[in-house]
Amino acid sequence: MADPQPGAVRWIHPDAPAKPAPGAPCNGCGVCCVWQPCPLGVVLSRRRRGACRALRWLHAEGRYVCGALHDPAAVFGWGHRPWARMLSRALRPAIARWIAAGRGCDCDVEVDRLDA
Repeated sequence: MADPQPGAVRWIHPDAPAKPAPGAPCNGCGVCCVWQPCPLGVVLSRRRRGACRALRWLHAEGRYVCGALHDPAAVFGWGHRPWARMLSRALRPAIARWIAAGRGCDCDVEVDRLDA
């Protein structure tokens, strides 16, 4: 992943897990999506730099998830319309493929954690 803004600082939830090594399974650290959106995130966020607007923090699980995969109806603004659940279920496999879910960490950004 190319560094879009060398030396830039991005803040991540203090309880987020440490970033895994490239190729290791995703653990929900959020570094990749905080740094820059994936191609789907570019469309959803309407920008190529900065945090993806679809990124969601799950407090109970202590990790980040892609909102487009976890809760498409909310991210796409469908609300609780009757068809939203069915469409969300139908789109999940395509969204997972678009964001490379299950492929392992592909983020090579170096992370410095500030310990309080």
